[in-house]
Amino acid sequence: MNWRDIPSLAALRAFEVAARTGSYTAAAQELNVTHAAIAQHVRAVEAHLDTALMVRDGRGMAATEIGATLAAELSAGFRQIVDGVKAVNEDNDARPLTISVTPSFAENWLMPRLTRFWAEHPGFSLSVSPSVDLIDLRRDGFDMAIRFGRGDWPGLTATHLVAANYTVVAAPALIKDRKVDALTDLYDLPWLFQTLDSEGRKWVEESGFDMACCQANVVATGSMLLSGVRAGGGVAVVAGALVEDDLATGRLVALMQHQRESFGYYIIHPPGVVSDRVKTLKSWLLKCAKPLE
Repeated sequence: MNWRDIPSLAALRAFEVAARTGSYTAAAQELNVTHAAIAQHVRAVEAHLDTALMVRDGRGMAATEIGATLAAELSAGFRQIVDGVKAVNEDNDARPLTISVTPSFAENWLMPRLTRFWAEHPGFSLSVSPSVDLIDLRRDGFDMAIRFGRGDWPGLTATHLVAANYTVVAAPALIKDRKVDALTDLYDLPWLFQTLDSEGRKWVEESGFDMACCQANVVATGSMLLSGVRAGGGVAVVAGALVEDDLATGRLVALMQHQRESFGYYIIHPPGVVSDRVKTLKSWLLKCAKPLE
């Protein structure tokens, strides 16, 4: 299709409404533009087709025979466009809202709260995809995501959800009555680190902790790390948001914390207008972004 062969869609739409209503004023009100804009669009269509399409009819306007034929075809075409858009919107409303989340955040922060979300929003279908892979939200079909970082992803809207301060944690059975004033007080205990979390290990070393003086074990995922820490398998550095429930229930104890400027978990989505369902979930997440009671 060569779009140069036809007038602009805006001009065709203005003409269709003017022919259907028999009034430039009514057409201007329906399209929320000026009377002059409608007249200009109609003249543009007439110039492109080199024929008269609208003529004065008393105090109003009427389509010529050719204009009436064109208006009828345009009306049918625009109805098809509207029906197609409605069908897509209905499909979008029917399908689950898709959200990409890092596995550890999904398991330890998001899922314990989603049961309350579903109780408050029955019928809200949600598909949670745990992944650490880099994604393109539009290309990969995600409505939104929750990611860890500084909130500076190009081309995306990022809203801070929860902080991700470094928190040194361990099971009470491992720490017992030990007094911890510095990380070096933990040399004799085993440590657990996640393969991908080089920053956490770097912070420990920059704090004056000599890794050669302790037993340091490395596991592949954050879920494995937290399972090991909860079982008393070692001391670990984790994002505080991931252990809020553990600390509140006493399953883990916080030995030390370090504020991480700008770092945190962010809700991200493409810029511009978002769907009502994205707004609903985003608003709810921000409202409950606090420790579980």
